[in-house]
Amino acid sequence: MKARAGIFAAGQLRWLGLFLLLSNSVSAASPFESPAPLTPQNKIDELVSARWQALNLTPAQLCSDPVFVRRIYLDVTGTLPAAAEAQAFILDQNPGKRAVLIDRLLANDEFADYFAMKWGDALRIKAEFPINLWPNAAQAYHRWIHDAIRDNVPWDKIATEMLTASGSNFEKPPVNFYRAMQNRTPTGIAQAVALTFLGERADHWPSNDLANLAVFFANVGYKSTAEWKEEIVFFNLASTNAGALNGSPKKAIFPDGEKVTLSPDKDPRAVFASWLVKNPQFARSLANRTWSWLLGCGIVQEPDDFRTDNPPSNPALLDFLAEDFAASGFDFKHVCREILNSKTYQLAAIPQSQSPAAAANFAFYPLRRLDAEVLIDAVDQITGTNENYSSAIPEPYTFIPGDLRSIALPDGSITSGFLDQFGRPPRDTGQEAERNNKISAGQKLTLLNSSSMQRKIETSRMVAFQTSANRTPPEIITGMYLGILSRFPTVEEQTEAQTYFQSGMGKRQAVVDLAWALMNSTEFIYRH
Repeated sequence: MKARAGIFAAGQLRWLGLFLLLSNSVSAASPFESPAPLTPQNKIDELVSARWQALNLTPAQLCSDPVFVRRIYLDVTGTLPAAAEAQAFILDQNPGKRAVLIDRLLANDEFADYFAMKWGDALRIKAEFPINLWPNAAQAYHRWIHDAIRDNVPWDKIATEMLTASGSNFEKPPVNFYRAMQNRTPTGIAQAVALTFLGERADHWPSNDLANLAVFFANVGYKSTAEWKEEIVFFNLASTNAGALNGSPKKAIFPDGEKVTLSPDKDPRAVFASWLVKNPQFARSLANRTWSWLLGCGIVQEPDDFRTDNPPSNPALLDFLAEDFAASGFDFKHVCREILNSKTYQLAAIPQSQSPAAAANFAFYPLRRLDAEVLIDAVDQITGTNENYSSAIPEPYTFIPGDLRSIALPDGSITSGFLDQFGRPPRDTGQEAERNNKISAGQKLTLLNSSSMQRKIETSRMVAFQTSANRTPPEIITGMYLGILSRFPTVEEQTEAQTYFQSGMGKRQAVVDLAWALMNSTEFIYRH
């Protein structure tokens, strides 16, 4: 890969040397931990702490305010805090400021953007092959999910609307639940329902259990209309899949073994939905999925793979979260708020115990690479640039707004080279494991030495602002640390960077090199 012009001058790796110096100085004076006590904040902490004691695990210290402000913005909104927001939070002396910020971000529009992206993965919102929702339906479905999250619609209502929906996939967005799957047979629908709402992979169930669940979806019918790519989903009383249900009562069995008699004139989907939202596994699955999204690992891991030989790491914790979620009326923001306010969530990412059980029992916050969408949005936010998106299906995407953020993309078919390279999920199966956040050599080289990153940094508004008149090197360095890493530089970092600024290459080049070094640091690329 060609060396970056203007940075690798005279064969000297100047910016790389700066990067190594800054990395070393971070380890010399860590700004990542807080000495505050680990006194339990809520029931979550009591249950997790009891597990630590039983396993003789030493938890990490609490994270520092700079770490918390960056983490909470990323985990709740998929967005970095602006430099001014990070600075204001760090300097705020209010002892309750973390809870205040949590409430503010849960009300932020970007909370809905980010979790609509998360649910878009689980619900397979994708216009092209192999899901083939087509653009109009994908956009309508995404907007419906986004607005439900924004308005905090209870999840028992959301699930019921999806499971009982009938009508045009263009006019009735939740109908697309029945279209966004590769296998639309009763068995295929049953598998998608179990994965999405029970967190179970029904293709591994005994065949009789899967067949029993499929009975509730034997009357789902599909028919096309004169409108291109529009499809009607309906209760098909005459379905040949319905067997004895056609014209006479039929016995059915719920996944927990409870038996029910299905009336021939009542949609079995409604019967199943009524059972589902009252069943503890519905709350357990959604609470576990939420925990996994916020802490990087499920209490049951993978979060969509509940089974008897994959037990929860902390059964009491999972039971409490599920019961609390149900008691709140399936209030998604409520369960998020409880988790985010816990000391468990607010632990530092520096383990105090090397036992494998420490990770499984949340004795520290897990390091994990930023999602592809979050990472490119962070780069664009810092540099003031935009990503170039494309879609394999041009209509109606012949024009995609330049300022559309990756976390807000309504359709998994809209993509970019960066998103593809950095592991954005294809949305083919709805499984959490589709997303690949493991860093690769190619990804490192893209961030380190690609012409795209070079252009974004060298033409950025950040460089223009920092090189403006009357800004001294200490002011520049502090502003860049706050804008990129959401913290003030340590004394050692400030000293090393000022030395670099005084080495004679000019203010602008020093700003570019510092930005490049910080944006290639593990601290920037990872959640911590």
